[in-house]
Amino acid sequence: MKKYDIIVIGSGPAGEKAAVQASKLGKKAAVIERKPFVGGAGLHTGTLPSKTLREAALYLAGFRQRAVLGFEHTLRRDLTLDEIMHRKSEVIRAQVEVVTDHFNRNNIDIIPGEASFLDDNTLSVKEPDLAPISVYGDIIVIATGTRPRRPPSIQFDHEHIHDSDTILNIKEIPGTMTVIGGGVIGCEYACIFASLGVKVTLVEKSGKLLGFADDEIVASLIYWMRQQGITLRLSETLTSISTDSPGRVITHLKSGKVVVSAKLLYTMGRVGNTDELNLDAVGLRADDKGLIHVNENYQTAKPHIYAIGDVVGFPSLASTSMEQGRRVVCHAYDPEGSACAIPGSMPYGVYTIPEISMVGATEQELTGECVPYEVGTALFCEVARGQISGDVYGMLKLIFHRESLKLLGVHIIGEKASEIIHVGQAVMSYGGTIEYFRDAVFNYPTLCEAYKQAAFNGLNKI
Repeated sequence: MKKYDIIVIGSGPAGEKAAVQASKLGKKAAVIERKPFVGGAGLHTGTLPSKTLREAALYLAGFRQRAVLGFEHTLRRDLTLDEIMHRKSEVIRAQVEVVTDHFNRNNIDIIPGEASFLDDNTLSVKEPDLAPISVYGDIIVIATGTRPRRPPSIQFDHEHIHDSDTILNIKEIPGTMTVIGGGVIGCEYACIFASLGVKVTLVEKSGKLLGFADDEIVASLIYWMRQQGITLRLSETLTSISTDSPGRVITHLKSGKVVVSAKLLYTMGRVGNTDELNLDAVGLRADDKGLIHVNENYQTAKPHIYAIGDVVGFPSLASTSMEQGRRVVCHAYDPEGSACAIPGSMPYGVYTIPEISMVGATEQELTGECVPYEVGTALFCEVARGQISGDVYGMLKLIFHRESLKLLGVHIIGEKASEIIHVGQAVMSYGGTIEYFRDAVFNYPTLCEAYKQAAFNGLNKI
């Protein structure tokens, strides 16, 4: 039986960074991966493929060119998804090589197979058609990720009814599509397919899309989604989904509405990949969503067993998962000197069309906490770079304390929102005030100039 200082279960963003950090500390590390490839779901079925599709859709639909040059672009109706996604395999291949190279250069063992606990420090690893092997680890990190939730009442046939893992396997662009769920995945795919000319109906049980985002930003996103032809059914409860003989998907809502479409994408929640881990063998349990409870240091009830990434729930971002992986290993070998908690000023990026990004508090949160705040805004159409690039829908919003002027939140909608958010994040991370943007000199013309305009707009209200 091989023995390791640390064993990581899962090779996604969280698992990769944990293993590499362990190697940097001189520890012998191994990664167990059940799939025939490294990188996790985000690399193969989630984040990377969907963002590749988004970029292809923006280009092929002439979204950016139409705004800049003022011409109408017609998408070929016989275009297949395979053609649109021709770069996906190449992008994934390149990223798999990067991850594999990280493991090889850091002398990290990759153990293929399904992992399950035998006792507190021993794991059984089983490959199909092979006898299981046992491995021992002083420290064990669970980074198994999540998969789409599939209610038993819905017949996912992978032809008409899909989840986010299978939707990119469709061969043709459908004429119509129903998306169930107004969270990040649902909104992103609704915008992507709408930009390809698909008539999309999005159904959400609450009265708001993206419940964690700022209300004003979401209202702006909803406006532009409707401009793309997306039909929104908010505050609607799903009652049943079925298919008829022509192969159409029939969606019945509690209000009596019926939505008919060629394809349906179900995006209501995800489930942790913990059912095969045999957690009972070490006295651990997952909740009803398959997620593992951890403390502020990402330790389970067994202090030497950590859990990180999507399998512990919110915020379920690749960026935070990577940082969790690095920090838990530092904590494992230096518990007094290394803090695991991720700072509150985390950026969020939602790759809708237009994309949105945010860091810090929203107006509704501050209102609920009775914090005296003020808001400064800048429209991209009033910034030179916005006019040049054709980004007439973008907006940057700064929220700051009315008395101390401390920056409390930054919210952006528009092209490159997920890039320029990091300027605001940097200022928030050191407790800066809105005066920084007033006094800073930004390159001209850039979208970052919007920070200065928003600062002046806000300070003029004091």
